[in-house]
Formats: sequence, C-alpha cells, structure tokens
Amino acid sequence: MKRLKVPYLAGLDSLDLSSIGFFMESKAYRDYINEINWKEYGYKPIAVFDIARSDKYMYIRYFVKGHSLKASFDIDNSNVHRDSCVEFFMKRVNDSTYMNFEFNCIGTCDAARRLSRTEKSSLTPQEYESIKRYTTLERRPFKEKTGIYEWELLVAIPLTLMGLDSNAMPEKILGNFYKCADDTEYPHFASWNPIDLPQPDFHCPQFFGEIYF
Repeated sequence: MKRLKVPYLAGLDSLDLSSIGFFMESKAYRDYINEINWKEYGYKPIAVFDIARSDKYMYIRYFVKGHSLKASFDIDNSNVHRDSCVEFFMKRVNDSTYMNFEFNCIGTCDAARRLSRTEKSSLTPQEYESIKRYTTLERRPFKEKTGIYEWELLVAIPLTLMGLDSNAMPEKILGNFYKCADDTEYPHFASWNPIDLPQPDFHCPQFFGEIYF
C-alpha cells in the first residue's frame, strides 16, 4: 500500500488559482499516477499530481501529457470519465461510504457520496459550486483531438465537503488518484495505488492508499 503526507501550506487560500501551481511546484507533495493494473489497457500517459492543504481546502494539481485530448462534457454531474479525465477518491478510515471527485480536462466535475459504484448520492449544485477549479485549457467542450497534448488542472475541494475539520484533522484518510479516458482513441485506466482486480474498476476502497496529515 502506498502512503503520502499532505503538507499544510498556510498561504494557499490568499493566492489566485492561476498562480497556485507555481507555489505548489516547490512546496506541495508530488507523486505519479503510473500503475497499469490491466494489461489490455497498457497505454500510460504522463500523469503527475501535487497535493497540499490549507485551513479550508484540499488542493490537487494535476499535470498530464499524452496522446489525444477530449472534453465533451461541460455540465457538472455528467460522465466526465469518458473524456480526458483525472480523479480523486477518498474515505475516512471508519466510514462505510467514500467520495469520488472526477474532472475532465476543462474542469467539469462528477462527484458523489457512495456506498458502491451503483449506490450514490450526487452532490448538490451548491456543493459542486464550492469546488474551485483552474485549467490551462479553455473551459468549453470540444471533440477529441489527436496528437500529443499537455494540460494542467488545479482543483480546491473544501475540507468540509469531505467531512473533515481543519481544527481536528484525522491522522489519515484513505484514497486513490486516477487517470482515465474511457471513450477516446487511447483508453486507459491508471492509478496511484495499485488495484488487484481482474477488470478495470476504480470503485474499490479496499485498494485505497494512506493519505496522512
């Protein structure tokens, strides 16, 4: 099981989202989404994430470089996993539920509280609105583009949305980070922590890694 420690960076909330990436470049924790769990989906783009927290938000900055680019969804609560997509799943240690936060490359989000892949409670419009996002791409949908592309996406997820209190943070939570693009020329399903299942499935808390504070 992989482990990481999220640094606390007090100045994050005072920065404009467009400039936070430079701040996180040197001060956040960095790791890679490079586990290929299913041989039939062997393509692996470069996928890196930086993670840090403030008193209010969990900040995750994704950097991706690879073949093709697609963003067909521009409304939250839609199937962004079909596009060029990055994801963060998390659960508190003793909870029976977990949360998925999925973003396509233009920042459209699909998120929910879940018991399983099929049993979920989607976020409210106000909860979606509370998730801050910044992408290096234009925030408008487009059909798949072929070639080599690179992009960055920064998201700031309120700690309270994840059931966390900055004044009483747990020692750790459990979670995983993913890179996928289901309906593209180069479909792939990469993860940070490895997944030992016969078929692609990100909805598997038993394979979450440990995220310490």
